Amino acid sequence: MIQLFAQPYDISANGFFFQTVEEYQIKRNQCTNDYGQAVEEFEIQFIDGNDLDCEYFNALGVHQGNFHDFLDTCDEWEEYQKITVIIAVGECGYHFDLAAYEPDNFEIDIYKMDNMKELAYEFVEQGLFGEIPERIQCYLDFDAIACDLSIDYSEISIAGKNFVYRCC
Repeated sequence: MIQLFAQPYDISANGFFFQTVEEYQIKRNQCTNDYGQAVEEFEIQFIDGNDLDCEYFNALGVHQGNFHDFLDTCDEWEEYQKITVIIAVGECGYHFDLAAYEPDNFEIDIYKMDNMKELAYEFVEQGLFGEIPERIQCYLDFDAIACDLSIDYSEISIAGKNFVYRCC
């Protein structure tokens, strides 16, 4: 379960922890500053949850206006969809509107690989460099192929898992 914290911008008020939109609304309506005035603006902070959801939260720049969409997508989306959005928004510069819920519309290639050299082996096996007989593959310089791939591809670690990606 994800736990968030609503930190008031008003320094004379105390924030509160919450896990659901309903809990946030109840506590927000009860939140007042030292002078009895209602607090209206909060910074939303990620407190507890899994590493992937934390990185997803940070990549999206979650705030008071969209945290409810963040909570919904955390429950509804698959891991690969969150990873796609993290890479697309955080690394490739795509804009993503949480209210639109379209994580599959990004033009990026993602491979669950530890490094570029592993991707080079995969591409040779798939025949992306043409048909290369197995008896000749042992003579290929996979470090050089990996170096060439690094022109278009990048590596990233998300929640302890490594990926190689390309922004198209």
